Amino acid sequence: MNTEIKRLTKQAQKYSEDIDKVLAESRKIIVGQEDILKKLVIALVADGHILLEGVPGLAKTLMIKTLSDTMHSKFCRIQFTPDLLPADITGTKIYDHKKTTFHTKKGPIFANFILADEINRAPPKVQSALLEAMQERQVTIQGETFPLVKPFLVMATQNPIETEGTYKLPEAQVDRFMFKLLIDYPAKDEEKAIIQRMTRGLSFAIKKVLSPDKIKQIQKFNTQIYADEKIEEYVATIVDATRKPEEYKLDINGYIEYGASPRASIWLIMGGKATALLNGRGYVTPEDIQAVAHDVLRHRILLTYEAEAEDVTPDQIIDKILAKVKVP
Repeated sequence: MNTEIKRLTKQAQKYSEDIDKVLAESRKIIVGQEDILKKLVIALVADGHILLEGVPGLAKTLMIKTLSDTMHSKFCRIQFTPDLLPADITGTKIYDHKKTTFHTKKGPIFANFILADEINRAPPKVQSALLEAMQERQVTIQGETFPLVKPFLVMATQNPIETEGTYKLPEAQVDRFMFKLLIDYPAKDEEKAIIQRMTRGLSFAIKKVLSPDKIKQIQKFNTQIYADEKIEEYVATIVDATRKPEEYKLDINGYIEYGASPRASIWLIMGGKATALLNGRGYVTPEDIQAVAHDVLRHRILLTYEAEAEDVTPDQIIDKILAKVKVP
């Protein structure tokens, strides 16, 4: 097994260098937000999707566009609005009068990187069309099924400060996202750097450093990274603690209405593997799991009314679970 782990680590180091190039190119455009950028790449490596929550103007659109620009890939931005239709995302069949036949007009979902901007502004029917494509990796247009291109990453954004004219994402659909990331304001020094970049007419060219085939290779390799049974037990215990906190003597006083789904366990392992890969390792450590635990679990733990009334957040509950569960 040691020989196998050495082989995996050697390969992980090579792929880690490729990922470092992507991050280095991205930093030419994006100031700060280092953790968010890394989590975007981790989701890409793990073949997952991201829900990003933050106030307007924090470069959410620019991040996913920049990530796409570092690769030979197709980027598409979909602005979600109340009058959007499912066909505006997936596509439809159009009648050709000259040929007297129907032909398929594919929608913007047929791209490698999709930005679903302000996803909570569109009605549930439209949200479902996107989320179905995310889960099934295919789209059915009037009875004809089309596979989506690979790699395929959706980053959906939502604004937490506005509720008027919005449609809350159902919990079952939010569960389709690997991560829910919370993006905050930049630090003062970063703000100064942003001002200088945006007001002095500076321009930065970024290079394309990865091909779609290389991304698919990295995604395939990510599944091969070694996760010991003790790590799997650790993950299963963390998730179980969200469902049965009383069995783990957690002092959270009935704050959890519903615990995390089995998808949480899958994404904790896949996210841990991707984190190990970024660090040039062929095996997962407990620290790799802890690094992604909040992002995987925060949208999968549903709080009771009592918790919301007392301003208890999912992140605080996750902190208590991680502190209580024994680390292997």
